[in-house]
Amino acid sequence: MKIAVIALGKIGLPLAVQFASKGHEVVGVDVNAQVVELINNAVEPFPGEAHLQEKLSELVPAGKLRATTDYGQAVPDADAVVLVVPLFVDAEANPDFGWMDGATTELARHLTPGTLVSYETTLPVGTTRSRWKPMLEEGSGLVEGKDFHLVFSPERVLTGRVFEDLRKYPKLVGGLSDDGAKAAVEFYEAVLDFDDRPDLVRGNGVWDLGSAEASELAKLAETTYRDVNIGLANQFARFAATAGIDIYQVIEASNSQPYSHIHQPGIAVGGHCIPVYPRLYLWNDPSATVVRAAREANAGMPEYTVGLLEGAHGELSGATVVVLGAAYRGEVKETAFSGVFATVDALKERGAKVLVHDPMYTDAELSSLGFDAYQVGEPVDAAVVQANHAEYANLTPSDLPGVKTFIDGRRVSSPEKWAGVTYRVIGKA
Repeated sequence: MKIAVIALGKIGLPLAVQFASKGHEVVGVDVNAQVVELINNAVEPFPGEAHLQEKLSELVPAGKLRATTDYGQAVPDADAVVLVVPLFVDAEANPDFGWMDGATTELARHLTPGTLVSYETTLPVGTTRSRWKPMLEEGSGLVEGKDFHLVFSPERVLTGRVFEDLRKYPKLVGGLSDDGAKAAVEFYEAVLDFDDRPDLVRGNGVWDLGSAEASELAKLAETTYRDVNIGLANQFARFAATAGIDIYQVIEASNSQPYSHIHQPGIAVGGHCIPVYPRLYLWNDPSATVVRAAREANAGMPEYTVGLLEGAHGELSGATVVVLGAAYRGEVKETAFSGVFATVDALKERGAKVLVHDPMYTDAELSSLGFDAYQVGEPVDAAVVQANHAEYANLTPSDLPGVKTFIDGRRVSSPEKWAGVTYRVIGKA
């Protein structure tokens, strides 16, 4: 097959590589000319994705994968077009379709008969049918269901382990017609491999959910569940701390029964997915009080954690505090919706001098994010763990000279390592 992949970011490029590795001809489109040049030179444009560089080194020289900024070189006569352009949420938590509208308009201009179009970007329910179908039909002059097929098939992977996750989880598809869904199942079966999953009654593979709307909701449901679960864990943790209870022992005990799956509490919920997709769900269902309450509870955790520091340390005005971790989670170089921003703001509001450390970022990169960089070994009064980078588990008081209070926002350490230092973790008195 000839396949076009639109947007060669941290999800789109590994997808393009996966498709090419199955023997298909893949052309990727991206608006960033530098990214395109790097890919065409078989150089990964962003580090950290397992096996990406080795696969690029094999597929690009073999002519199986190339990149371009021109839709006209990728879309015409393609058997399938997969679009993974980001969808953003504005300050009022409404979806901002700007980038996706632009990509869809360009796609429509070059769309030719016989093409399967699959959107993989997470969307509010109904978007594929009510927004993308009319835009594609108007811009191309073609009729969906007759001249081309349109489906929604959400990505279900985490950056850093995309190839592993593509094999591990069923590929969900939902079409606007039975023929479109059938075409999507055949396409994804031809470009993906699946691990054996005897735990799944339906088996691993491509699952047709019956409609684009069902597929859209499935992605929103699985991510919103995590936000709600974490919000519940955070509420349990805040209460447990007031009652002198170890919430981690309680969670372990609760989860020993197969119907309980309580997640872990923590300083923040970040990333492109978990803080965002509940807002997309709320855009469809504004009366969803459980979802809204969980989102508010999680958004308030950085402020709560800084309050925990203030209670343990005392007056923070004039104190030097290092926030450990700019990334939204450990071992990932990404700050999307990271708790670092709210944590730094809360500390500054209390008059603290705030420094930020992250092993994945240079001092210049931290400065570009608006932070003053910290080097391990410099004196500080207090520290707050914001991201669970592996190296933070090995920190001791000698690494943070003068530290009096250590707030473990991700439970990466233990009190035994902080003799002589006030150690606090969320969910324990």
